[in-house]
Amino acid sequence: MAAHLFVYGSLRDPAVQRGLFGRAVEGTPDALPGYRLGEVTITDAAAIAASGTAGHRILRRSDEPQARVEGLVLHLTDAELATADDYEVDDYARIAVTLESGNEAFVYAAAGETH
Repeated sequence: MAAHLFVYGSLRDPAVQRGLFGRAVEGTPDALPGYRLGEVTITDAAAIAASGTAGHRILRRSDEPQARVEGLVLHLTDAELATADDYEVDDYARIAVTLESGNEAFVYAAAGETH
């Protein structure tokens, strides 16, 4: 089974992908309307080691009509999606969204702002 994951931050980085999934994952450009980018400082040592930084991007809902975030859709196996779930810290929650293209995907957004 395959999963579609919209990524906009450290998971876009081929080095992070190789560290997590054992391969660089080709992505398809897309965008997510209704959200804006923010930043969060994480403290999880493994996530900092994988990304090389404690400052990470995070999605937050926005009521602004022009709000949208550009990113890539990665085509992952279910096992790779589970690995991505383990990589993301408690500041994030995985949710299902409809992208600008009309395609469905999962995305990690700010926990508590996901409805």
